[in-house]
Amino acid sequence: MKHVFTWNGHSNFMIQSDDKTIIIDPFFEGNPKASAHWRSIKKADAVLVSHDHGDHVGQAAEICTATGAELVCIFDFVQDMIDQEVSGDKIIGMNIGGTIEVAGIKVKMVQAMHSSASGAPAGFIITYPDEFCVYFAGDTGLFSSMELFGKLHDIDVALLPTGGWFTMDSKEAAYACKLLNCKTAIPMHYGTFPILEQDAVSFEKHCADLAPECKVAKLEIGKPYEIEYTAS
Repeated sequence: MKHVFTWNGHSNFMIQSDDKTIIIDPFFEGNPKASAHWRSIKKADAVLVSHDHGDHVGQAAEICTATGAELVCIFDFVQDMIDQEVSGDKIIGMNIGGTIEVAGIKVKMVQAMHSSASGAPAGFIITYPDEFCVYFAGDTGLFSSMELFGKLHDIDVALLPTGGWFTMDSKEAAYACKLLNCKTAIPMHYGTFPILEQDAVSFEKHCADLAPECKVAKLEIGKPYEIEYTAS
């Protein structure tokens, strides 16, 4: 199965796998790095929101309304999404440790070390029917339980913040790769604003030292990155 990742800057990703499309933290309006408009998304099966900060919620409501996608978020944020006119029957509220299935894809919500006004900040472990596994860390600092994620899941791709200031920096993110034992790491949450690390060069260097078996894929904004996966 082919899995195609498109990065729209910051922590905004689209993952397309066969006929299924997942959107994560769709921050388009106000995102100086986004090369596309949210209206360019014509099809989506699910929109995942990691926490309630505006640069992560983004245009989740608009995309769900326009495409009919289901919205997945922490339970405490459900009412906020209803207030933004997302149909209640299209929202899946969940909590840390829980797993739901949407469009045939398993989504497990895991903790993130960050802040949030509504409920807790979260990350997601996404497992496809072919067992391809993606860890989206959300906004987070480094924490030791990442090692457990790597032991309980065979993580093919980890999407990790590397920008510092509000999240872990590039060295800590590289150490996260070691804990997670992930095969490929895609850096995110850098370069969007001046206070963040502006590129992923440092992350790549630290990974070479701390997690040499992990491949670093530095995505170009708006350019699809394809992974061909065959279950072992």
